[in-house]
Amino acid sequence: MKVSNALILVAVAVIVAGVGWFRSAREGSTAGTPTPPASPAAAKKMPRIVDLGADKCIPCKQLAPILEELKKEYAGRVTVEFIDVWKNPKAGEPYKISVIPTQVFFDAEGKEVWRHVGFLPKADFIAKFAELGVK
Repeated sequence: MKVSNALILVAVAVIVAGVGWFRSAREGSTAGTPTPPASPAAAKKMPRIVDLGADKCIPCKQLAPILEELKKEYAGRVTVEFIDVWKNPKAGEPYKISVIPTQVFFDAEGKEVWRHVGFLPKADFIAKFAELGVK
């Protein structure tokens, strides 16, 4: 009877360890914040803005035309991305947002340099781009 109890305890320990290993392997081998997905901007060493929102939220709808203008006006100098976190929640997970819209600014090296929550006027985007050295 004692041998079977010991075997059960060993089996449970192996299962728990396996689940822990699987989770860490799935989430990445390093602890802490996951790295947001690489983008073409990272390869070209350009600053990048990621707007996380949804096409149904009011401030997100107000931002959409501004983001499109910025994408065209700053093509080749800044990458402007939009992620609909209602349609694709997994895509937004690495950014660890709690409210939409959230804009995350990355420098040319891919390091997050600023984060804003809520509607952001076009002039504020342009000012932040200037701070990142984009003309």
